[in-house]
Amino acid sequence: MANPRRDKEYLGLDSNVLVAYLVPDHPDHSSTAPLRSKRHAVNPTLLHETYHTCVFKLKRPALETANTLIDYMKVSDCVSMDSETAELGLRLASEHSLGGRDALILASYSRAKRITKFVTMDKSLLALGRLVVGKRKLTIMSPRK
Repeated sequence: MANPRRDKEYLGLDSNVLVAYLVPDHPDHSSTAPLRSKRHAVNPTLLHETYHTCVFKLKRPALETANTLIDYMKVSDCVSMDSETAELGLRLASEHSLGGRDALILASYSRAKRITKFVTMDKSLLALGRLVVGKRKLTIMSPRK
């Protein structure tokens, strides 16, 4: 029997997109509107980056932010990470001059077959356009497309 959750395509989100998506008064909130009809994927690093940005940069209440992210996890696909993901992340960081967190996020998404697109507002990541890992291709795109 097919796993309906596993067999559907998900968009891997970056924390800058998830913050804008979840915070109604964020200046880029309206640009995330097209994502409302799509399935999303996240990973632990991204969730914690989002928490940090919301609480420490945007000064949103910690408990409210944590609860929002916990609720969000229930309706998105949370991609797991292991030592192979960490190793791939280090290789991607060195090959593409990426920061460690960005490389780890991309590594986790590139290992998940159901994720073919990564949505970000980060200009340096958008400049990559596509990430090829073995036979897997991850398209890097803006939410505005």
